[in-house]
Amino acid sequence: MKKILVVLLTVLLLFSFAACKQGSGEVKLGGIFPLSGGAATFGQSSKNGMQMAIDEFNAAGHKIDGKTIMIKPIYGDTEGQPEKAANVGQKLINQDQVIGIVGAVMSKNSLAIAPIAQAAKVPMISPTSTNPKVTQVGDYIYRACFIDPFQGTVMAKYAYDDLGKRRAALLYDNGNDYNKGLAEFFKKSFAELGGEIVAEEAFTDEDKTVDFKAQLTNIKTHNPDFIYIPNYYQAAALIMKQAAEIGLEVQFGGGDGWDSPELVNIGGKAVESGFFSNHFSKDDTRPIVQTFVKDYTAKFGATPDALATLAYDATKIFLNAMVKADSLDKMKIRDAMKTTSDEFVAGKVTFDSNRNPIKSAVVLTIKDGQQMFVKSVSP
Repeated sequence: MKKILVVLLTVLLLFSFAACKQGSGEVKLGGIFPLSGGAATFGQSSKNGMQMAIDEFNAAGHKIDGKTIMIKPIYGDTEGQPEKAANVGQKLINQDQVIGIVGAVMSKNSLAIAPIAQAAKVPMISPTSTNPKVTQVGDYIYRACFIDPFQGTVMAKYAYDDLGKRRAALLYDNGNDYNKGLAEFFKKSFAELGGEIVAEEAFTDEDKTVDFKAQLTNIKTHNPDFIYIPNYYQAAALIMKQAAEIGLEVQFGGGDGWDSPELVNIGGKAVESGFFSNHFSKDDTRPIVQTFVKDYTAKFGATPDALATLAYDATKIFLNAMVKADSLDKMKIRDAMKTTSDEFVAGKVTFDSNRNPIKSAVVLTIKDGQQMFVKSVSP
C-alpha cells in the first residue's frame, strides 16, 4: 500500500511540475553595457533603463503562446572595449542562450557584437550606437537611436543657422568609429551650408588621452568661432577645460556622447554654454516622458538621461515585438520588430529599410551646471 501511495504522489508531483512549466516560463534576455571603465556612467544608466522596462513587463504578467513569461536579464560588462564586448556576446549567446540582446552602447562595441548575433540569428537592438555601420551587419540588428549622419547634420545646421558660426574646427578621437563618423558628417554638412573648416585635429584613445593642449594650441592659431568635439563626456570636458586654460574662448558643440553628469563634474564652468545633440530631454512635456521621469527618479534616485531612456525604449521595442509575435521564435521576434510603429519615451519609432528608427533629435545646452532644452529638430 505504501508503495502505491509513493507512486501516486510521485505521479501527482510530476504532473503538477509539468503543469507549472506549461503555465509559465523564464526567458533570458541579454544586456551588454560598459558597466566599468571610462564610460561606466553610460552603462549604469543603460542597465537601469533596461531593468525598469523588464520589471514593468514582468509585473504585467504577459503571456506568450498561452504561457506567462518572466524575463530574466543577464548583464555583461564590455568595459568599453570591443574585445570584451565580443567575448560577452559569445557568452550570452552560446552559454546563457539568451533570446535577444539589448546593447551595446558604444558603436565600436556594437560593431564587435553584431556579427556574432547575426551569425547566431539572435535579435539585437542597440539603444545608443549611432554609427550607420552597426545595422548594416545584417537583418537581425536594430537600434533605438538616430544615426550619425542626422546627428552631425543637426549640429552643423545649429552652429551655422542658429549660432551664426562660419569658421569651425574639429578635435576628435580618430580611433573610435563613433567620433570619426560624427566628425565626418558635421564637416560635410557645415561645408555644404557655406561654412569653412579651418582646422582639424585628432588624437587616439580617449580612455587614455588626458592632455589636449597641443591640439588646442594649434587650433587657436586658426581663429575658429566654433569647435566641434564629438567625443564622450570625459574627453569633451577635459578639452573644454584645457581650452579655457590656454585662453581659447570659443563656442563648443558635440554629440550625444556628452550626456553624463560627469561632463559638468569634470569640466566645471568650462562646459557652460556648450551645445550638443541628444535623443531626449527631461523637459519634454509629453505625458509619456513626464511619467517615465517621475517613475525612474523614484526607482533609482536620479533623473534619467538619454542612455537610460533609450535602453528603456530598446527593451520595450524588443518585448513588444515578442508579445506581438506571440512566440519565442527568434526569427518571428525579428520580423515583428520590423513592424514597430509606437510612441516611446524618446519619440515615435518606425524603422526604415536598414532597421534605423526615423525620429527627431533635440539640442541641449549646459546652463548653471544643468542640461537645458533648446530645440527639437525633425528628420
